[in-house]
Amino acid sequence: MARVEEDELVREQMQYYRAIVPEYDVTSSPPDDPLAPYRRPIEMGLDGFRPTGRVLEIASGSGAWTARLLRHASSITALDSSPEMHELARKRTGGDPRVRYLLTDVFSWQPDGRYDVVFFANWLSHVPPRRFQRFWETVRAGLAPAGRVFFADELEDACKYEDVFRENFVDDPSVPVVRRSLPDGRTFRVVKVFWSPEDLQSTLGALGWDVEIQTEGPFYWGQAHLGHGEPAPDDRAP
Repeated sequence: MARVEEDELVREQMQYYRAIVPEYDVTSSPPDDPLAPYRRPIEMGLDGFRPTGRVLEIASGSGAWTARLLRHASSITALDSSPEMHELARKRTGGDPRVRYLLTDVFSWQPDGRYDVVFFANWLSHVPPRRFQRFWETVRAGLAPAGRVFFADELEDACKYEDVFRENFVDDPSVPVVRRSLPDGRTFRVVKVFWSPEDLQSTLGALGWDVEIQTEGPFYWGQAHLGHGEPAPDDRAP
């Protein structure tokens, strides 16, 4: 029963991101956005990271980060569950032929190749706790030997910007959920897990990742690669 309810929650989250498309850029980056100055260090961090080669972007959304990744990447596979978001991204990137758009749910998707870089921003907080390890297994499976991961999201203190409540499941203590409203009055439940850098680094370390995390205001960003002693994906049994 818990899994059924969690599946419904994930579907509702995907429905929200399809429905929000007409207002997405305005709501995510409103005029005089007080959070805008904090995003600049993340952009600089990504440029310093230099996501070169074949890049997999998970939850690519409206293409805001896709456009920045194109400064470095030779090709990008942009993965999202919303065709409407993909359409926004195509317009934003000018139909750049280096971008391949995949319409799929990352929780059921299997990597179709090996990538030099896996990137995701404002996505990790939408991963239900019980699916966290499985998600990182998918990331691992998509990495080329010596591949790297770059990620960015909101810190725990960003919850002050959200109307947060908790929804209990049979098998899990809880899943953090926020309610999002659209101008037409519809409301949707969205998973929102606020990781502290310490907990995230510890949890990923236990899964075999070497992680570096930095913070700025209500955001964090970091990079990860497989730790010493961890076999590269190509060395694993299929």
